[in-house]
Amino acid sequence: MKNITNIQKFSIHDGDGIRTSVFFKGCPLKCEWCHNPETQRYEREMQFDSGKCVGCGACVKACPNGALTMKDGRPVLDGALCTLCGKCENFCPAGLREIVGREYTVKELVKELLKDQMFYEESGGGVTLSGGEVMAMDTDYIRAVAKELKRQDINLTIDTCGYVPYEKFEALLPYVDTFLYDVKVMDPEIHKRYIGADNALILENLARLSADGARIYIRIPTIKEVNGNPENMKETIAFLKEHDIHPPQINLLPYHDTGSSKYPKLDMEYKGTDLHAPDKAKMEELRKLFIDAGFQNTKIGG
Repeated sequence: MKNITNIQKFSIHDGDGIRTSVFFKGCPLKCEWCHNPETQRYEREMQFDSGKCVGCGACVKACPNGALTMKDGRPVLDGALCTLCGKCENFCPAGLREIVGREYTVKELVKELLKDQMFYEESGGGVTLSGGEVMAMDTDYIRAVAKELKRQDINLTIDTCGYVPYEKFEALLPYVDTFLYDVKVMDPEIHKRYIGADNALILENLARLSADGARIYIRIPTIKEVNGNPENMKETIAFLKEHDIHPPQINLLPYHDTGSSKYPKLDMEYKGTDLHAPDKAKMEELRKLFIDAGFQNTKIGG
């Protein structure tokens, strides 16, 4: 079983058609602009909206392990004593506590995904496995899900950052219809600064995936201060051409901070406060670079 934070129905931005997107918990990278911080850690955790807490103490009374105590009129959690039993979540009258991450067996997950099979068939959609980083999950588990979806003739897309051993991709290639592959920034030092690791493995895996015949959509989160400039995009184009990579679609995804409000709830710091999306004119300029280079199906947004 693997921890899943959300199964999002009727998704239209995670691949072709109407899709059900599964967000797995855990990622080997730490992008400063991550809009799903609840998927960064691999383990289940408590999310708490402390800013709205009135200090009623109901959660403290409900906790069977003494993990919550009142201090200065506010509940304080001792993570070493918390077993994530869910009692505080159930008894908070304002619903400010939520355990993030639920375990699913392969059978349970596939059963849930099959509920929307009619919509997949009518729209040319399917299932997208995302994260966090789905490719960092147990390969046998993900392959078992993928094989069953293939048996049911359901289109499968995998959304990946690419930062995993290539053997994981090889194990899934026979079952995946499309990879949504993030190419964040070409300069390895800038990549390391903002994302926590250099991009050598990511680019190597992209080239190998393409050479092995995978269908790949390139997705570029576009941030003014990081990669939203002609130099970076020209380097990206040069890499695609050098390795004979012909993505059917390229998406330039303007930066947004809609996930920033989640960070305090997880006792995490949001580091993207000084980041911005390029303006519309700049985004069109960057898109035109790809169009002029022969990548006609380059879009702004997902």
